[in-house]
Amino acid sequence: MLMNMSFSTWRLSLANSCKFSTTRHVLEREKYYKPTIYALSTAPGKAAVAIIRISGPASTYIFRKLTGSSSPPQARLATVRKLFDPKSLEQGRKKLIDESLCLFFKGPHSYSGEDLLEVQCHGGRAVINAIMKAVSSLHTEYMPIRYAERGEFSKRGFQNGRFDLTEAEGINELVNAETEVQRLSVLSSTNGDTRKLFNSWRKRILHNVALLTTVIDFGEDHEVDEVNHLFDKVASSIVELEKEVQTYLKKTQKSQILMDGIKMTLSGPPNAGKSSILNILADDEKAIVSSIAGTTRDAIDIPLAINGYKVILGDTAGIRNATNEIEQEGIKRAHRRTKNADLNLVILPADESDSLDSVFMKHISTIREQQSKELLIIVNKSDLMPSLKQREILIDMLSDKLAVKKDKFMFISCKTKEGIQELVNTLTSKFRHITWTDRNESPVVISKRARDILEKSVLQGFKDFKTSKDADDIVLATEGLRFSMEGIGKITGQAIGVEEILSTVFSEFCIGK
Repeated sequence: MLMNMSFSTWRLSLANSCKFSTTRHVLEREKYYKPTIYALSTAPGKAAVAIIRISGPASTYIFRKLTGSSSPPQARLATVRKLFDPKSLEQGRKKLIDESLCLFFKGPHSYSGEDLLEVQCHGGRAVINAIMKAVSSLHTEYMPIRYAERGEFSKRGFQNGRFDLTEAEGINELVNAETEVQRLSVLSSTNGDTRKLFNSWRKRILHNVALLTTVIDFGEDHEVDEVNHLFDKVASSIVELEKEVQTYLKKTQKSQILMDGIKMTLSGPPNAGKSSILNILADDEKAIVSSIAGTTRDAIDIPLAINGYKVILGDTAGIRNATNEIEQEGIKRAHRRTKNADLNLVILPADESDSLDSVFMKHISTIREQQSKELLIIVNKSDLMPSLKQREILIDMLSDKLAVKKDKFMFISCKTKEGIQELVNTLTSKFRHITWTDRNESPVVISKRARDILEKSVLQGFKDFKTSKDADDIVLATEGLRFSMEGIGKITGQAIGVEEILSTVFSEFCIGK
């Protein structure tokens, strides 16, 4: 064959062969040298069971070295295996570490999209440390094995196409969910609904960009009226899409309250029973209760769950005309808390509700001016006013005096627990209204990063489009839409240069996720 081939042809053939061989070698080497990562995926500390997660090309090698097995693990088959110190096996000794449940997932059908091994061992710290030390000891220059960075398992899952960034961030929110309502709120992201919505928006923008690009490239072939009609059609589509994004953003802002916690503040005159109500709602002695007026001097926040809603309940100093410098500062803080609250509970004592001073009246007036905030006035110590007629007279008087509608009043007794369940039910109804969960729609939670991009990139791009449209500049109008489309790509992870945002997203994750 070489006899019939010129020297130059042979040299070119050899070069191409070497190039292919070198490229294949590099690809195999990159695959081989990719670090295998490991981490404890359950909470640290003493427990019955702990899960150590291992992901990467050395997963099966680690399994064989820990178990002394000559064959790789079977995918998706849980087996109980004895784990040994790898060095002791090499020396012909068997130093047992633990007997654990091993579960192997073959890539790409795993959480990380690559070979993944889960070791479910006993949850003692000594056992966990011994297993992770054994895994770490298998590290070599040619087979790197290291402890995982924050969120690295999820990052690899994203990079391997297992999910997009909205789903990844949803997983993190799900891990951090504290209440049932929070859990339900993040499901739209974890099950891919958010990704589908954003992709549909992106496709609609792309369609409009394509229409405008056609006009730019072939405008000379179209009549002026035809071009204007097409431009107006795109503008109409963008206006509709802009409204959808704005409505969605408002919904996510309401839903975010579910994750951060509904801010509810207790205020009222001294000795009205604010601390007693706090303790009842928290089902714990969180605040000092005393018959001495003005016991609470500072504002304290207590996180708790009420019917599945996370609530940050704030107890404040009694509102009155005080001369004590410390008490005056406590009252100032109470005013600030009520301004920032999503729901204000004003507590009044049934036996002293007709003797409210000017300072308290001004406080009520300030709350009433915040029309966007929910208000509920609770008349405590109802056991001192058992007559229904007496209660009606008191509500009529308070409603006129405070300029608050009668349906905002409730009677309870911290002593006899009268009205407590009705209060919890009313609060739950208020929570549903505040967070929009009273609508026939599921709450939606997305990350602050995604919300910022929707506001500052997507909606800004729509705004730039409209400005350029008014100036009859089709080129700049198209660029505005491109900016919006790139913004959505940054949210889902479809944009070029996405690496710069990955560290921000996954740095919020726990180590074993």
